[in-house]
Amino acid sequence: MATGFTMPAPDFELSPITGWTREHWVAFADQQLLAVRPCFSARKATIQLSGRASSSGVSSDGMEGFARTFLMAAFRVAGENGSDPHGHMDLYREGLLEGTRTGSPEAWLPITDRSQPMVEAASIALGLQLTKPWLWDTLSTGQQEQVAAWLQGSSRSSCVDNNWVLFQVMIAEFLAGAGFEHNAEQIEHGLQRLEDWYVDGGWYRDGDNHGTGDFFDYYCGWAMHLYPILWAEFASGRHPEADDRLEVYRTRLAAFLEDHVSFFGSNGAPIFQGRSLIYRYAAAAPLFMGEAIAATPLNPGQTRRIASGAAKYFLDGGAYDDGLPSLGWLGAFEPMTQEYSGPASPYWTSKAFVGLLLPPDHPVWTAVEEQSPVEISDALKHTEGPNYLLHSTAADGIARLLNHGSDKYYGPGPDDPLYRRLAYSSHTAPMFTRHPVDNHFGVLNDFGTPSRRSRIHRLRAWHKQAASWHTPVWSDSDDPADSPWRVATGTAAAGGYELRVHVVVAQAGSGLTVREGGYALADALPLEEREGVLRAGGLYTAIWPLHGYSRGGIYRGEGVSPLGEHAACSYLEGQLSGERECFASLVYLGGEPPAWVPSAVGPSLDLLDDDRRVSASLTLGSGQALEVMFAF
Repeated sequence: MATGFTMPAPDFELSPITGWTREHWVAFADQQLLAVRPCFSARKATIQLSGRASSSGVSSDGMEGFARTFLMAAFRVAGENGSDPHGHMDLYREGLLEGTRTGSPEAWLPITDRSQPMVEAASIALGLQLTKPWLWDTLSTGQQEQVAAWLQGSSRSSCVDNNWVLFQVMIAEFLAGAGFEHNAEQIEHGLQRLEDWYVDGGWYRDGDNHGTGDFFDYYCGWAMHLYPILWAEFASGRHPEADDRLEVYRTRLAAFLEDHVSFFGSNGAPIFQGRSLIYRYAAAAPLFMGEAIAATPLNPGQTRRIASGAAKYFLDGGAYDDGLPSLGWLGAFEPMTQEYSGPASPYWTSKAFVGLLLPPDHPVWTAVEEQSPVEISDALKHTEGPNYLLHSTAADGIARLLNHGSDKYYGPGPDDPLYRRLAYSSHTAPMFTRHPVDNHFGVLNDFGTPSRRSRIHRLRAWHKQAASWHTPVWSDSDDPADSPWRVATGTAAAGGYELRVHVVVAQAGSGLTVREGGYALADALPLEEREGVLRAGGLYTAIWPLHGYSRGGIYRGEGVSPLGEHAACSYLEGQLSGERECFASLVYLGGEPPAWVPSAVGPSLDLLDDDRRVSASLTLGSGQALEVMFAF
């Protein structure tokens, strides 16, 4: 439990799994808002937290602290219909007027082209929209004009061509609704770009970067779904297409949540994949939005169980050990952050408190908690939009993402452990090492440096399988377009096991080594290994050779995982000799030791490669067959 936080006693009758109710969410918001009060500047326009500054600088970071906590306060006060016993609105009203006052020693930076203040202005505009009766309407005409003048900087500015277009949509919509001059073209442009990035099954890319890579991550939920739905509700009656667009967004959110519910393990943790993971349980925001607009496959008790489980995972796990959220996952872990992240950036968790807009008598708060789909039965689903294979096991509650479509590839540059690994899970995290090892297949060059997975290209695979190919590169400057190498991978899964098949097209007789790593585990102490199985904190993982590999080992690192000081993963190695060669492995991750292990004499893998199509099948000890087939 976080230092200084006083939460209500758990209610295990209403919430038999987490113990959390709506009162816990209100208290959690209040406790966080009270925790930052000592960090307010003298005139209340900024919140200056200690820690590494972002690339935008200290002044921007202070405004970020104000804006993101204001959004939390807005959800909390609006959700309580204006009840504000701690006086949150009084503080933020004072800071709002000081930050937007020209000549103030605490004046906020102006909103200019592609600047961080645009991001924070969207939170401020949204907060003002939500708290209109208790803040905006209490301002004089001159004060409203002052605030609007600062927000109108967005109208004259360009933005990054990704989820940022929705910041301009929200700012312009607030100005329009308040009767101020606004840039209507930014609303139309932002909504059109959203259409450009829609792929299938409720999934949006977070921008397209001129087609250089695919960008699928939690921004799909906490930005690409959240903002358009809120916009449509605010714009209803003003914008002629708002109501029709809301129906489109409702249909898409319902489809997205069919997948998104599979991203949370029974421990409460979201799958560790993608950037901005310091926003943590903000991933629960679209779950609440699904309840708000009747666009969810879940029962209300399931929605609360998943959302509360996520928030509780981080609160109980140490994310607030000093009362303030750290730049990390549980504790602080700087390697997983981005350059744009500052000390107050984690307060984008505010978005999860959108659930408080649902009144106390809403079923999401009154229904008895129920198990999530991940806890009820094993599941395996191919999501065509991002080309993921989502695999979960009920016995241990582990959710897994087998990645064949999201790379965040801009061009030559460093490896990205948040996007380019073969697999991620709710119970593990990648190792942030100089060179990729865990959940990675690479070719080791003459210096022993492993190749990196660059742009991921999709391959067609059979039902409930996923496949892709990439061009290996070995350095930050290597351009995949210049390389003759190709690596294709196909994956199938069942019962915590994954069958991985790799095809390497290489220079004949290169004699180089290939290496494949399994899942990385981490703990406070060095990990135990017994008969090829790694163990840590109630988790077990292993990787076994099925074809092409001749040896294996364990890679160990310290300070490379957000889940523990000591991390390790098992790996396999084999040799290349021909122009086209196949390698196959079986990977296991579970809450119990593997019930079945491939025979050392020779696993019953049927593998066929006719230089055009690859197929492989393996029967597990349970009698379940894993099959992979793809053309390459």
